[in-house]
Amino acid sequence: MLLSAFLVAWGAEAAQFLISQGLALAILAWIQTLPEFAVEAVIAWQAGGDTAACFVSSPPPGCHSHLAIANFTGAIRLLVGLGWPMIYFVAAHFRRDGRRFQPIRLDAEHSVEVLATLPPLLYFLWIWYKGSLGIIDAAVLVAMYAAYLAVLWRFPPQSEESLADAPRVSRWAYGKRGWRRNAAIASLFLAGGILIYATAEPFLDSMLAVATALGVSEFVFVQWVAPFVSEFPEKVSAFHWARRVSTAPMALMNMLSSNVNQWTVLAAMIPLVYSLSSGHPAALPFDGTQREEILLTVAQSLVAVLLLVRMKFEWWDALLLFTLWLAQFLKAGWRGEVTLLYGIWAAVLVLSWVRARPTAPAILWHLLHGRRDEAEALLDRAEEVVVEGHKA
Repeated sequence: MLLSAFLVAWGAEAAQFLISQGLALAILAWIQTLPEFAVEAVIAWQAGGDTAACFVSSPPPGCHSHLAIANFTGAIRLLVGLGWPMIYFVAAHFRRDGRRFQPIRLDAEHSVEVLATLPPLLYFLWIWYKGSLGIIDAAVLVAMYAAYLAVLWRFPPQSEESLADAPRVSRWAYGKRGWRRNAAIASLFLAGGILIYATAEPFLDSMLAVATALGVSEFVFVQWVAPFVSEFPEKVSAFHWARRVSTAPMALMNMLSSNVNQWTVLAAMIPLVYSLSSGHPAALPFDGTQREEILLTVAQSLVAVLLLVRMKFEWWDALLLFTLWLAQFLKAGWRGEVTLLYGIWAAVLVLSWVRARPTAPAILWHLLHGRRDEAEALLDRAEEVVVEGHKA
């Protein structure tokens, strides 16, 4: 599992010199989340075979409907609440320039990933309101993901000047000539994907055995343990990048790209598999607890995006995200209170735009209109304001 994580990470670092970094990370996210797709597909298939008696507030034993959203929401909250803060503090630990708690500053093109998360989040508020996830919802979410890829396709690859900072394996793959270069990079992705596919099931079974031995409930396992296992390759590669100042933003974008993937394609897969198992087009209904889980997850992700529209990630952002995640992890009954705190935090961030307008939308606007120099200048000005603020 560790080797698979490094192989796909090396492939992504080499691929960013052939295609845009965002597109390389999107491909990486697909490979890394294959185990999660498999787990979610199994749960959705089993839910499709449940009887109507299962869709009640307290389903009887043997029902899987109440688990259909647990893995999905748990995976996203785990990435944002635990993964993002760990990336920041790993990066801070390995900094050797005397500025350990400086913010992680994003590149101009990272505005795509940041803003691409907003449309599915806002659409999920509608899904939460109506209490079901259906085929039409799946089509809308997939269309959002396609638009996201179309935007990434427009951007150029990374400059070869930064190739010297890449790992040796990535430099070896990119250093090939002609078709051998593409073959070498593709082989890293392919080998990593095969290893993930081959090791995911025994790794998951081993964790399930441990959870059973420790007396962990099925719901807790599906919501927290299974996502941690299925996202293990992603965390390893992200923490590997977080060790270097130059690639710490790439580590954060690796997880954000996975968030976009999960809010769109992974969510869209659930009603499709559910309908196939049911034998007819059907919308997966949500009970009260599942709606609470969805609203909490949307609120957390919305706060995370609002933090990044400033194109930086501060230490207090990481600490607060981790604290609120830990609170809901330790006490499931605090879902309502934690959701309210996320809502207040989001409102404060929006109100702060009166004093300082968010940077990401303007940067993306310039990039889409081919004005890269203006986008970079805008990012530099925002960084200067942050530096002056820290000095003050």
